[in-house]
Amino acid sequence: MEKDWVQVYSTDKMFQAEILKQVLADHEIEAVIINKMDSSYKSFGEIEIYVKNDHVIKAKMLAKEFDS
Repeated sequence: MEKDWVQVYSTDKMFQAEILKQVLADHEIEAVIINKMDSSYKSFGEIEIYVKNDHVIKAKMLAKEFDS
């Protein structure tokens, strides 16, 4: 991952990551999902969402609202 991308959210549920990615896109924030879950054992690892440095504060605020 390039240096200008920052992790703003992590979960163990892919559907949550996809929904949040769409919420970010609706606010014109480009996001990338990185799936670090073990393919054999779904209970290990997480799915992470990254955004560019310019959008970190807004993305974290939206992620916090999404989680509540």
